[in-house]
Order: sequence, then C-alpha cells, then structure tokens
Amino acid sequence: MYFDLLIQGGQVVNPGGQSGRLDVGIRRNRVAAIETNIPAASAARVVDATGQIVTPGLIDLHTHVYHNATFWGVHADPVAARSGVTTWLDVGSAGAYNVLGFREWVAQPSTARLYALLNISSIGLTAMTGELANLSYCDVDLCVKLIEQNPELLLGVKARIDRNTTSGQGIEPLRRARQAADRVHRPLMVHIGGGPPTLSEVLDFMRPGDILTHCFTGHNMRIIDDTGSLLDAAKRAWDSGIILDIGHGAGSFSFETAEKMIAAGYKPDVISTDIHQMSIHGPLYDMPTCLSKFLALGLSVEDVIDAATVHAAEAMGLGDEIGTLRVGALADVALFNVLEGDFPFYDVHMNQRNGKRLLRNTLTIVNGRELPRSVDGPTAPWIELSESQRNLAAWGHSPEKLAVTHCC
Repeated sequence: MYFDLLIQGGQVVNPGGQSGRLDVGIRRNRVAAIETNIPAASAARVVDATGQIVTPGLIDLHTHVYHNATFWGVHADPVAARSGVTTWLDVGSAGAYNVLGFREWVAQPSTARLYALLNISSIGLTAMTGELANLSYCDVDLCVKLIEQNPELLLGVKARIDRNTTSGQGIEPLRRARQAADRVHRPLMVHIGGGPPTLSEVLDFMRPGDILTHCFTGHNMRIIDDTGSLLDAAKRAWDSGIILDIGHGAGSFSFETAEKMIAAGYKPDVISTDIHQMSIHGPLYDMPTCLSKFLALGLSVEDVIDAATVHAAEAMGLGDEIGTLRVGALADVALFNVLEGDFPFYDVHMNQRNGKRLLRNTLTIVNGRELPRSVDGPTAPWIELSESQRNLAAWGHSPEKLAVTHCC
C-alpha cells in the first residue's frame, strides 16, 4: 500500500488499540496502517518520530472558541497546531440567537475539527456572566429548534449553574436545560462552581451520559466534603454513569480536590481545558500543560491520553471516528516529546505542585494534513489579567521556561 504520510519510529500511545513501537501510515484522511517497520519508500512524506510519543489527536471536551463575538472566545487553530488538540467542543459560547454566526465564521473556516453544545440561554456567553439571569432568554423551544436544524454541529446543551450566572433564578434555568436536552435526546453539560444552588440540587437534574464539568473545583459546589471524602450524591452520580470532566479554566481546578479524589481511586473520566481568554494566559495555558499536571499527580501517560481521547470521544458520541488510531478512523494524530526535569505547575488558586514530566507537542495532524504553526490571536481588549497571571508572565510564562528559570 502507498501512503500519503508515514509517521515512523515513534512510541504509539493508543488507549484501547494497538500501542508500542509502531509506524502509522495515512492515506488521504484516514489511518491506513499501524504496523512495525513500514518501508519509508512506501510514502510520499515521512515524519521521523524517533524518541517521541504518537497519540490520537487530542479531544478537548470543554473549550470557548467563539472569538471576537463572545467574552471568552480564543482562536482555535493556532492553539490546535501547537498543542495536539484536533477536535474542539465549544460548550455554550453560542446560544440560539448567535449560533449561526458561530457556524459560519468559526466552525466552517476552521482547520481543526469543531463541534458545540448550545447554551440554554439564547444570548450565549456574549458577556462574562449572567446569561441565565433573565429567564426569557432560557427559551426551550428555540434551543431545541436550533439543535434540530444543526444536528451535525450541535451535540447537546450547556448550562452554567452558579450564583453569578443564575443571579437569583435558582435551579429554573437548569430545569429548562434538562427539558431541551431530553427533547433532542442529547447530553447536558452542567458547569459548577460557587453556589447557590448546591451540588446535590444540580445532580438531581443529571442523567447517565450527561457531563459534570469543573468536577475538581475547589469552590463550595465541590464533590468532596471538608474531610476530603467524596460526597454521597457525587458518588451516586459517578456510579450512575454521569461523566466527570475537569474543565480546568481560570477558576475551576484545585490540586487539593484532585489529590483527594485520585487517592480515593477516582480518576477524572475526561481531562479538558476550559481554554478561554483568561485561562490561556496561565496557569492553564493549554492541553499538554493540563495533562502534565495529572502526570505530576501520579497518573500515567496512558491514563491522561485516554482521558483526552477515548473517553472524550465517547462522551461526544463520536468514538468510531475520532480519539483512536484504529485503521479506518479519521487521521487525527499528535506527536509529543516527553521532557524530563523539575517543572512547577499551579492550580487556579496558585497552589504549586512540581512534576518530573512535561508533554510538549511537536506536530498536529487533522484529516491527514499537518497544521501549520501560527501566532495566537490577540488578547481581547476587555481582558485584564490577574496579578498572578502577570507574575507568571514575568517569571517566564510556561512550565518549561519556569523550569529553566528555577534551575538557573
């Protein structure tokens, strides 16, 4: 067989599939072969992956990429090319009033693979918060109509449930989001943070296959009690098949919560970034940094790749096509160096943990094509970085640079 692209000599990390020292042959936009010692002469182009790991393209289950039209949105393509994320799920940036703009101006032109969850609020995330404060925006019929008209793009419903977003409306916006998700037979993703309402109130509205994002938050809707034990309501949710997703963000990931959960045997189902105009400046930065934090917490490389490929694809209902290097699957591939050193990582409260390994992306391939590297889009003029973010930038910006700074 002749290949358009051959990735040769890497260590394939392919959860649930063939792994090991293997070559990956790509023909058109599909994985055509995963074998040992595929001849270089059989390909039009060969990528030498010696010393690197080769993974399915990463899937980010929680992103905000509706750039220049919403408060939070970043440009997906430049970040994709430098991070190994080939599939992006934008969760709630668009509502019914502006989702057609998302489709035309963001999803269709993108070289990365883009999907979305539709916000139960018709205005989406135009502003920083408060989209659920006016119940007239929580129009179930309109939400359902737009999802039914765009089923290949809109995979479910999103609701941010915390005291700032709901602004006194209590649980009613979530009740309406539940109705919309049920009517289109698609999952519901619920954001938690600082209540009211309580976590138990939220979980009462969630069903198997739904996604609880920010599951390792340190705020008062967290899934552990003051002793560090998993709440009974959270355990029932986890055992029932509700998907627990990290959604790191700029205010939603706590090392303390993560450490207690992992020590108790509860690893996150999905690791996602919640990348947006604030979190991209640290301490999140990007998906490889986020995954590296979980390496520092004791998970294996296989664990973190699994949580950012197979499990994320299953949560989206796309496990047959993405998140795998199975022969016949879409040719979304990422290459990484695994750097060894002493790397400082921070949660959103600026608590520090050090790790010995840092994933650094070297190549991202979508549909069999290598994504060109480009500069990230500009920071939105309404964004003001926090003092801790400004300090991180002054110290060297990234864990890799910080490691050099600390060593010298």
